[in-house]
Amino acid sequence: MEKLLAYPLTVLYFIVFGLTLIVFHPLQWFCFNVLGYQAHKKSVDALQFSLMRCLNVLGTRFSWNNPYDITTDKPLLIVSNHQSMYDISPIMWYMRKHHVKFVAKKELGKGIPSVSYNLRHGGSVLIDRDKPRQAFPAMMAFAEYIENTKRAAVIFPEGTRSKDGVPKPFRTRGLEIMMKKTPSALIVPVTVNNSWKMLKYGKFPMGIGNHMTFTVHKPLEIATFTDKQALIQQVEQTIIEAIEH
Repeated sequence: MEKLLAYPLTVLYFIVFGLTLIVFHPLQWFCFNVLGYQAHKKSVDALQFSLMRCLNVLGTRFSWNNPYDITTDKPLLIVSNHQSMYDISPIMWYMRKHHVKFVAKKELGKGIPSVSYNLRHGGSVLIDRDKPRQAFPAMMAFAEYIENTKRAAVIFPEGTRSKDGVPKPFRTRGLEIMMKKTPSALIVPVTVNNSWKMLKYGKFPMGIGNHMTFTVHKPLEIATFTDKQALIQQVEQTIIEAIEH
């Protein structure tokens, strides 16, 4: 019965989702080209809020658990497990005061209204996973940008989405580069739960009535750890222990 109901709700979701992307694309363009970074940033924040409201059509609920008052005076490396593309908007919305940017695959930089535009112009970095010699310099430049501007970079070290919620081993090379180039940063571990259920039937229909939860763990100062591998292992363990099975 639930799957049967998911079909019309998914159609309705795709309609409002598509309209949202179409409306915000020219709005982003105007804000970026005419009003500047701060206006563009506000338009992107509004986009993320609207995308979350689109998911409400499917009965999706969001809970954000963050007991920490995280400073905006230091750069952040937000390290999270990755269960679906629906992880992204809640992280961007709830952490918006930190000016969240992403490490994304280059394919996302074109063809998606609003989303591709923000990835190209909003401060994120697009990398070609098949060309690591090009990706590493791009990552280093991105890390220096995060360090200098005291903004936040979201990193999904698993490298790809977990389709059943079971975490994949961290690929640490990209995180190591980011840590090296952002010595004053805080690492903020985040655990995502139930996002994978949005795609439990595949791309169509989508899962309905899901409660996505995001848990922010204690921020860690990179500078206080001499053994960076031990820090990465601690972050990975902290994130994984909070994943619901």
